[in-house]
Amino acid sequence: MRRIETIAEVEAELDALCDLDPRLAAVRERAGEVPLRRTAPGFASLVSIVVSQQVSVASAAAILGRLKTLCDPLAPPAVAAADDELFRKAGLSRPKQKTLRAIAAAVLAGELDLQALCHVDADEAITRMTAVHGIGPWTAEIYLLFAAGHPDIFPARDVALQSSVGHALGIEPRPVAARLYRLAESWAPHRGTAARLFWAYYRSMKGREGAPPG
Repeated sequence: MRRIETIAEVEAELDALCDLDPRLAAVRERAGEVPLRRTAPGFASLVSIVVSQQVSVASAAAILGRLKTLCDPLAPPAVAAADDELFRKAGLSRPKQKTLRAIAAAVLAGELDLQALCHVDADEAITRMTAVHGIGPWTAEIYLLFAAGHPDIFPARDVALQSSVGHALGIEPRPVAARLYRLAESWAPHRGTAARLFWAYYRSMKGREGAPPG
């Protein structure tokens, strides 16, 4: 599978994306730097994505920092053995506690190979991941985009992306997930770079990061 591994590849993808959809040239100009946003594949990366669900970037960073301190190393055995009090001190909600335990159990049982998922078709990888309790499509898409470097995934359920695309392209009200998925199809096979571009645009638009930790 072709991957996005370097900032030079992001720049080349942006050139191709703007050739494909000339409207995005203005978006690119306002967005400024478009980061690579890559993490090492594995358990810790997936945990950080789960932690970031439905909270601000700053809150996610604080919770993840506490979790890493309390649960060291941040690995499946430690998470599986952690009690409710540890998760409470870290600031994790009950649903996220349950999700992290389910992920740890699936990894330890050999049911979820997070390294191998980086080398399979995106649809298959998402199907395997969402079979684990608490992992939804957004979580799986973000993992494949950031940890696997998948070039053609657009997480249309992401509220920051919905807001950014709506603002940049003058779509009112902002496109919901179903509409944004359809719109993003026109950016294939560069949808991963389109997501990076619109997160960068969001940062320029709002003055704060909207992308999950990456």
